[in-house]
Amino acid sequence: MSLFDIEPKKKEEPKKEAPPPPPTVKALQFTVQGETKKMMASGDSAEFEMSLKVPDDGAPHVLAIKVDTVFAATEEGSPEWFVKLYDAIGLVWENSPSADQSTEHTFEVMPGQEKSFTLKITSPTGARYGDKITVLVNASLKDNPSMNDVVTIHATARQSMLAVKTSIGHEKTVADAIASRAKPKPVGVFAILSPATIRGYVFVEAMNTDGLRDLVKGVRRTRGIVKGETTFTEIEHFLTPKPIVSGIVEGDIVELIAGPFKGEKARVQQIDEAKEEITVELFEAMVPIPVTIRGDHVRVLEKER
Repeated sequence: MSLFDIEPKKKEEPKKEAPPPPPTVKALQFTVQGETKKMMASGDSAEFEMSLKVPDDGAPHVLAIKVDTVFAATEEGSPEWFVKLYDAIGLVWENSPSADQSTEHTFEVMPGQEKSFTLKITSPTGARYGDKITVLVNASLKDNPSMNDVVTIHATARQSMLAVKTSIGHEKTVADAIASRAKPKPVGVFAILSPATIRGYVFVEAMNTDGLRDLVKGVRRTRGIVKGETTFTEIEHFLTPKPIVSGIVEGDIVELIAGPFKGEKARVQQIDEAKEEITVELFEAMVPIPVTIRGDHVRVLEKER
C-alpha cells in the first residue's frame, strides 16, 4: 500500500455543551416595576405593575391573593383612599364599602407560570397633606401556605400647584382676597404667587381642587380654576430674583433717575452683573468722564440697535 493511499484523519470538532437548564423557581416571587413609594396630589391616581412567579415544580397550584390596607390620617375626618387590584381578566379586589375586604381570591396556576397584577391607588380630593396609605398584596399557595410572598406599596398625599383665572389687571386683588380667606381656617392653602409679568392668572399652592374651588367661590374677579396641575418647573423662574441690571446692554441710552446726576441722559459703556452696577458716559458733560452707578438708578430710553 502506498503512502498516498492512506486517508488523512478527519479533524475532530469539539463537542458543544448543552445549555444549562433554566433555574427552577422554588418559591413565590413578586416583582414590581418602578418605585413602590409615591407622592400623590389629591384626586390623582397611580398604578403599580407587579408580577408573581409560581414555583416550577411540575405540579399545578391554587394561588391565593389577599390585600390589606393601612390608612394613616393626619387629621380626624380625613377621607379614605381608593384601592383596586386587577389581573389580566379584570377587577380582583377593591376597598369600596360594598366589597368584602376580607375576601381571599384564588386562581388555578400552572407550574412556572407568571401572573401579572395592576394595583391602582387613588387619592381622594379631600386628602390632607401627609395622609398616607400602605397596601400589602399577599400571595400564598393553598396546598403549601408556607410558600408565600408579599409586596408593600406606599402612597402619601402632597400639595398641588393650581392656577386660578382672574380678570386681567386684578391679579393682585384676587391674590389678596384668597389669602385673607385662607388665613382664618385650615383649608390647605400654603402659598399664593402673583407674578407681575403674568396677566389673568394667580398661582396657588393648595392640597386639592375642591377645597380651593370652595375657597374662591364668591371672590370678585375670579373666573374659575384651570383644570390640571401646574408643575413647579413652569413657575420656578418667577421665584428666582433677576439682577437689577437685567435687560440693560452696552450701548443703551438711559436716563439717570437717582443720585447727583438725576435727570441726565447717558450711554451705557460697561455692565458689572456681579456688583449690579453699570458705567455710563454722560451726554452733556464737557469732558466725557465714565460714571459708575447702581443698575436700578437708570431707566432705559433707547435700546442699542
